[in-house]
Amino acid sequence: MSPIEEVIINKKSNINPIWIMRQAGRYLPEFREIRKQNPDFIKLCLNEKLSSEITLQPLKRFDLDAAIIFSDILMLPYGLNQSVEFKKNMGPLLGEIDLKKISKVEEVNFVEKLSPVYQLIKLVSSSQFTNNKTTIGFVGAPWTLLVYMMNKKSPKLNLNENFFEDKHLIDKVLKVLDKFLKIHIKNQVDNGAQVIQIFDSWAGLLKEKDLPYYIYNPTLDLVDYIKSLNVPVICFPRGIKNYKKFCEIVKPDTICIDYEVDPTEINKQINIPVQGGMDPKVLLSSKENLKKEATKYLDIFKDHPYIFNLGHGVLPDTDPNMMDYLVKTVKDY
Repeated sequence: MSPIEEVIINKKSNINPIWIMRQAGRYLPEFREIRKQNPDFIKLCLNEKLSSEITLQPLKRFDLDAAIIFSDILMLPYGLNQSVEFKKNMGPLLGEIDLKKISKVEEVNFVEKLSPVYQLIKLVSSSQFTNNKTTIGFVGAPWTLLVYMMNKKSPKLNLNENFFEDKHLIDKVLKVLDKFLKIHIKNQVDNGAQVIQIFDSWAGLLKEKDLPYYIYNPTLDLVDYIKSLNVPVICFPRGIKNYKKFCEIVKPDTICIDYEVDPTEINKQINIPVQGGMDPKVLLSSKENLKKEATKYLDIFKDHPYIFNLGHGVLPDTDPNMMDYLVKTVKDY
């Protein structure tokens, strides 16, 4: 059993495995080389040879305990025939949502369209570089995918004013998402994903009264499904504020926390394994500060099953040497 599975399944608290969200990506020069030759992000995600190589790049450099597949949560709307493109400095741009079109998508066509993602998982999970390490697959949570599909872009500033107007459309899209998220998860697990992480990047946009309908209920449904496949599930409801309530209702195997919550409170309130927390900006500071901040999290969770990670993805201007220093600091703790 890999160190991450030891923490999640056996609740071990005397080890500190580490992996980092977006550990395969723009801060690595070897990734930038590949990206230069492959400007179309979706095509790159669907090139299993290159995407598996990218997934393994950080494991060749650092003593990390997991490979997280190089893919994107928006591969799901792409699989549902909604247009998805990534524009430089603009993030993702999605086309109009056509309910008739997405409702007609057949499972066989969806799986065929995303089959390179599943092949990538097969290549990664059988690689020598993932020996005694965990291969992590992932999906976007229903709410976050709904936001992208209906907002058609990142809601960094805010949601479109009329976002909640068409309740019928929202209901239908959530039903389609539930069906195809389960198909996407099953295919990842069948091809070697040992853990699934659910990213709810925009959980913080909702008011408390809307959480049951948009987050708690649909995410619980997915969590139950993943557990039925005998695979552990990590949830990351970024910005949710009340992590305790989320854990009580959704019951993930592990909760990933953002950098805006107090880790001391999380340690007191939450019994399940915890992952993450440190602000990615710490990696842009000095080695002394990095060691201090990393050690703070390790100290707080020293008697709690804990997987070291950040409270969001690694930033593109991070120095790989700082990442190396972080991994060594955690391993030497």
